[in-house]
Amino acid sequence: MTITTLGEARYPSPIPHPVPDGARVPHRLVQRSGELTAEELSFELAGPRAHLFFNPPEVRAGIVTCGGLCPGMNNVIRSIFHELHHGYGVREVLGFRDGYRGLDPARAREPIALTPDLVDDIHREGGTVLGTSRGPVDTGTAVSSLIARGVNMLFTIGGDGTQRGGNDLFQEAKKRGHPLAVVGVPKTIDNDVPFVIRTFGYLTAIEEACKVIDCAHTEAHSVQNGISVVRLMGRHAGFIAAGATIASQDVNFCLVPEVPFRLEGERGFLAALKRRVLRRAHAVVVAAEGAGQDLLGNLEPERDASGNVKLRDIGLYLRERIEAYFKAEGVPCVMRYFDPSYSIRSVKADAEDSILCDFYARNAVHAAMAGKTGLVIGLIHDQFVHVPIELLATTPKRLDPAGLQWRAVLAATGQPAQFE
Repeated sequence: MTITTLGEARYPSPIPHPVPDGARVPHRLVQRSGELTAEELSFELAGPRAHLFFNPPEVRAGIVTCGGLCPGMNNVIRSIFHELHHGYGVREVLGFRDGYRGLDPARAREPIALTPDLVDDIHREGGTVLGTSRGPVDTGTAVSSLIARGVNMLFTIGGDGTQRGGNDLFQEAKKRGHPLAVVGVPKTIDNDVPFVIRTFGYLTAIEEACKVIDCAHTEAHSVQNGISVVRLMGRHAGFIAAGATIASQDVNFCLVPEVPFRLEGERGFLAALKRRVLRRAHAVVVAAEGAGQDLLGNLEPERDASGNVKLRDIGLYLRERIEAYFKAEGVPCVMRYFDPSYSIRSVKADAEDSILCDFYARNAVHAAMAGKTGLVIGLIHDQFVHVPIELLATTPKRLDPAGLQWRAVLAATGQPAQFE
């Protein structure tokens, strides 16, 4: 759990109220015999240090945004720049364009030299002004490019694949004797990054998803036996679907990847949906994109540029099966299908996420200036911490079917704990 440092921190920091370098935050508090005790696993507390590894006037920093869009990416870019420029007096900050592709001179557009004027209003826009892409970059080529440009710290804004790529860059730079601080800011609306209680963009995505669910409820409630199916993002984790269900309180069935379900049989989903419609004359179904993939056949999976399996569309499958089932049962229904997918992630961050983005960004800068590397900024127990990148790949974060959030989903929907 020790965070790698590039060397001795010798330069006094201009930031007041530094955090002691030995301060740590326990991963989990466990109730035992009426007392709270910390488990052995703990993380280094994030925040400014009293001394810096880098001399601020000699720093040339880089920022890269990778993977899918997420509300707040521009906020993070802006706050990283502001902390470097105004907080530490760093003179040069480069924005590498189009994800990791921007680190390959053969494929890259020229990076943007960030300035106060350039970043002034970017937080008011969705997406990322730097552009993004999926897929890796040749590590040796990328490090050669960073060395040639004199970049000695790189901020990687992305998911677990992006952060593993950042760690590869650090390791390669270390082999070459180039002091490169690589610090990651975790980005995903799925909220499935371990040791991070909430990733930026998640609550904005929930807010946008609730707007769609509200429309779906209106459509279903306005006709006899109306059924609305809403497909939301969530490849391997159902946090968006569950969060939107709890926030909305208008969802009757929530389907997530962590809880397998059957369609057929008296205790299956279709029979439960029919009972609901006959009793209340309408229903709203929310399905995470990764839910029920076992129902869709065993075709050889395709993969995207990042190596992620391309999921089959559970939303369209459910719509077809529901329509066929109700027709066979002789129960007329009116189907409505909603797939907001990309629209919930391409908007600007709401106020809550904007605050979170700022904290993530500034803590990332503090870590890099102190010479810390190979880490991602985490958030546990309302404290920002330094998480070794290697730990992200070994500890997936999933919705707990026995946990508080899923119990809240069951209470809000009234659905059975299992469709079996």
